[in-house]
Amino acid sequence: MTLLDAKEYDPTPSRRRWKIIGLVAAVLIVAFVFWRIYRFWPEEHTINRFFEAIEAKNFDEAYGVYYADPNWKQHPGKYKYSINQFILDWGPSSEYGAITTHHIDCSLEPPAKGYDSSGVVVVVTINRIAESKSMWVEKGTKTITTSPVTVSCQ
Repeated sequence: MTLLDAKEYDPTPSRRRWKIIGLVAAVLIVAFVFWRIYRFWPEEHTINRFFEAIEAKNFDEAYGVYYADPNWKQHPGKYKYSINQFILDWGPSSEYGAITTHHIDCSLEPPAKGYDSSGVVVVVTINRIAESKSMWVEKGTKTITTSPVTVSCQ
């Protein structure tokens, strides 16, 4: 066989290879966008459960969500933040009044400088008040506290 006897060029394998590469790239881009949008979904879901319990005036359940301990009544003295203080802070006599609505504005990791990134800051608007509240949710335990960092969604 000589150079002049070579088979005619068939572009089919090359086209198939580029189609596969394009498909893999598109799947990776979609997966990345999906991950960016839903990466803090567990923490947002925890905050939603917390505020839904408060809106339903079920402070016992909200307290359990706050500490990620549904059986907190089995050991009520375990936490320094008592249920009575919790009801004062989140009940009808709180700074927000009776909490009837909430909206999660955004969620993000705190700035890396000076803060432990073991949690996520979830910014919530309560009762449609202009000033939003930054809540801290631990990634591992899903316990909730007031955020040490005040952030705004922009």
